[in-house]
Amino acid sequence: MPIHPVFKAGNTALITGAASGIGLAVAKLCHKHGMNLALVDRNTETLSQAHGQFDNAPNVRTFPMDVSKLDEWSDIRIKVEMDFGQVNFLMLNAGIGLKSGWEDVEYFHKIMDTNLFGVINGISTFLPSLRSQSHPTSIIITGSKQGITNPPSNPAYNASKAAIKSLAEHLSFDLRQTPTSVHLLVPGWTFTGMTGGLVGKGKGEKPEGAWWPEQVAGWLERGMGEGKFYVVCPDNDVSEEMDKKRMLWGVGDVVYGRPPLSRWRDGYRDDAEEWMKRLEI
Repeated sequence: MPIHPVFKAGNTALITGAASGIGLAVAKLCHKHGMNLALVDRNTETLSQAHGQFDNAPNVRTFPMDVSKLDEWSDIRIKVEMDFGQVNFLMLNAGIGLKSGWEDVEYFHKIMDTNLFGVINGISTFLPSLRSQSHPTSIIITGSKQGITNPPSNPAYNASKAAIKSLAEHLSFDLRQTPTSVHLLVPGWTFTGMTGGLVGKGKGEKPEGAWWPEQVAGWLERGMGEGKFYVVCPDNDVSEEMDKKRMLWGVGDVVYGRPPLSRWRDGYRDDAEEWMKRLEI
């Protein structure tokens, strides 16, 4: 398997949402390659627990931070560069998954401030440094299939991840002639603190259909090595082929003039299932 050149001993990885789940799994992957780690999370307790998993290695530092606060980003950049020098691997992974109704404006603000502006803040803070380097650097942004297929029930979360997808696509295009690669990580069903309850209580059994965070990290490593921008992960329930079919049906709502989210509507649900059974990819 080809390895992306950013995975190099002595390089520095900064990862948000690094105290648990996918962020922590990717941190362990980077550590395996001998990289310095700047682990960023707003949960100081789980951040401390995460640091302990690296046996207090001198090239691992933790930085409590709320990614929605732009002024905190400037402070983090100064501290990380004092410890390790320039960041080479920037993973903007922090996110929240709240649910509420249309009338709850505060709910929309909370989601967007963390999921969307947490990414924007990170890009605006570190992009000049990443672009100034002559050797390969990378920006990894964690999206969601909900930002692509847009299933009903959580409009703010879906919208935040759809916006992230659009931003990442533009960023990739703008950096296409630079040594900085951009990758949109789109996990499948993953058993993490946010989705399954691994954090804190240490309880909860992984559902058979879900992947472990380490599987997602491995899929990311492979996708980056293959030069992929869209790193879309399957899981034990949903195959790569099924993901593609669902995405194609969603785009078809626009192309064929169907009502939005037709896959979940009476009168279209059965048609969608039958079409996906017949489609060969």
